[in-house]
Amino acid sequence: MDPRSTAAVAPDPDAIEFVRFCYRRRRVGWPELYDEMCAVAGRHLFRGYDADDLAGIGIGFSLFDMPALAVMAGRIVAEEQALRRPVAVQITESVEPLEPSMPAPVVEERTIDVPIRLALAPSGA
Repeated sequence: MDPRSTAAVAPDPDAIEFVRFCYRRRRVGWPELYDEMCAVAGRHLFRGYDADDLAGIGIGFSLFDMPALAVMAGRIVAEEQALRRPVAVQITESVEPLEPSMPAPVVEERTIDVPIRLALAPSGA
């Protein structure tokens, strides 16, 4: 089965949340993430779903389902990693004259780079 054709169908939002849940438990890549997903399904840790329930939302653990699952997991892992990267913010300072007839004061322009970490709430929250 070609992973490009299997990934063309939009995944169920619950399937995406399942992969995010597993990735957040263990921040690992493929194939370790597949092992984590199997463990979560076997223990019913995601909303009480077992492997059959997960198959109903598009998460299949068979050899035939693996290419599509790997593509979906890869996209979600990339999104999660992008959310965790620091963001650089540029702060600039400017001064306006108090009265229009007054010349603008001479101000030394400076730029400060401040790294900021942004944490976004899950889409379901």
